Amino acid sequence: MPARPTLSSWASGSRALTPSLARSAVPSPLAATTHLRPSLATLPPTTTTRAARSIGSIAPEHVRSRFNYGAHLPVLGASHTGALARKTWNIPERTGALATKKGMTALYDAATGERTPCTVLQMDRCEVVGTKRRDRHGYWAVQVGAGWKHESNVSRPMLGHWSNLGVSPKRFVSEFRVAGEGGMLDVGSIITPEWFVVGQFVDARSVSHGKGFAGGMKRWGFGGQPASHGQSLMHRGMGSSGGSQGSGSRVLPGKKMPGRMGGHRVTIQNLKVMHVDAANGIVVVSGAVGGPKGCIVQIQDALKKPWPVIPEANAAAATAAA
Repeated sequence: MPARPTLSSWASGSRALTPSLARSAVPSPLAATTHLRPSLATLPPTTTTRAARSIGSIAPEHVRSRFNYGAHLPVLGASHTGALARKTWNIPERTGALATKKGMTALYDAATGERTPCTVLQMDRCEVVGTKRRDRHGYWAVQVGAGWKHESNVSRPMLGHWSNLGVSPKRFVSEFRVAGEGGMLDVGSIITPEWFVVGQFVDARSVSHGKGFAGGMKRWGFGGQPASHGQSLMHRGMGSSGGSQGSGSRVLPGKKMPGRMGGHRVTIQNLKVMHVDAANGIVVVSGAVGGPKGCIVQIQDALKKPWPVIPEANAAAATAAA
């Protein structure tokens, strides 16, 4: 408890101090350091701005991607990798070959006497002329060339291209998609008829025979108009091409009408390999193949059949180095 003021203090003319004033009069320990404090002009602002916290700042490291994409996460279905993964099951494991359609014939089964119509395909200097890699081009593919062209019929840029590859100029070049790196072949490898085995199934792609401009009856099989009873010059006409107000007073897209017939790419699936003649470069497949005689045909393993089992001896002989 503080001491009470004495009479001597009143006599000396000093002001009486109350206990509260006495406590306030005690020098503060911070007062001695007042001269060490910086001025208000040099002090930083007392109010601080609050930083906005985003989801990325509090999310774990593996979820901080804006698109939720990373090597440790499942492959996104909308990505390029997801699209390639969905197509893996319907892409052949091996490359195909180019052949020329020579015509049709028939083979007889000696045991049953069954006659099977067949198409004769001939392979002419079928070589690998290029490759496509997924890390560089986005997919796996093999470029195959067939035939031969004289150097006088080849432009100088293309002549240099063939020279760099080390192969002769090709008349036909096509690209075959493969499922992975295991189906890639070296540039210059020759593909022979032994690439295919008897009994396996193949898909044949070619350009159908062009028939020019054709009417509705020939192109689409229309029945035509009645042959009598008042018909005038409309016996083979297609008839009405569209309704009035009910269908928008217009011709709907995709309407079957007269036009150019044929001359487009067609694929004949699941053709069975009946015979292989390596000496003459012949591959005989069952059934018909689209296109006229002399057209180029792309042959590849069938998508809707099990992948063929190729003996190692056949595979080595079919891809001999040039």
